[in-house]
Amino acid sequence: MTTAPPERRATVSLLADRPQAVRTLERWFIDEWAPWYGPEGPGDAAADLKACLSPGELPIAWVAVSGTGETLGTVTLKTVSAGSDTGWGPWLTAFLVDKRHRGTGIGAMLVAAAEEGAADLGYDALYVSTDTAGALFERRGWIPAGTTETLRGEAKIYRKRLR
Repeated sequence: MTTAPPERRATVSLLADRPQAVRTLERWFIDEWAPWYGPEGPGDAAADLKACLSPGELPIAWVAVSGTGETLGTVTLKTVSAGSDTGWGPWLTAFLVDKRHRGTGIGAMLVAAAEEGAADLGYDALYVSTDTAGALFERRGWIPAGTTETLRGEAKIYRKRLR
């Protein structure tokens, strides 16, 4: 039996348990969502991430790390997101996997953690708006629920029943 080397083994933890990942994630947020978190944008990546450090209430975030401690990706549950004007929620947001690790299953691990976390918090359903990861959500049983406008254009809204 072969075992993956430590740099290939990934685990998902609450961001509250891995606060050292905040600095890396802050850089990623600014790079990925520059219209919101960049120098001209209204967002504050550091403040948004620090708000996710309380493990028992929203917003709450998870981070995927390799066996060597390298940050691989993140996901957050929030009450507000692109599409929250529908009145639905909570929302899976700030879903981001490092470009070097996309397509390796890290995203699915993060989505699973958010689904489980939302169910543990007593939510019956979870929503996401995405313009890039629809296929991943559909593979995990999420169903289309509408569309919304984001800073990057139109995005699909998906819904997942948790109970």
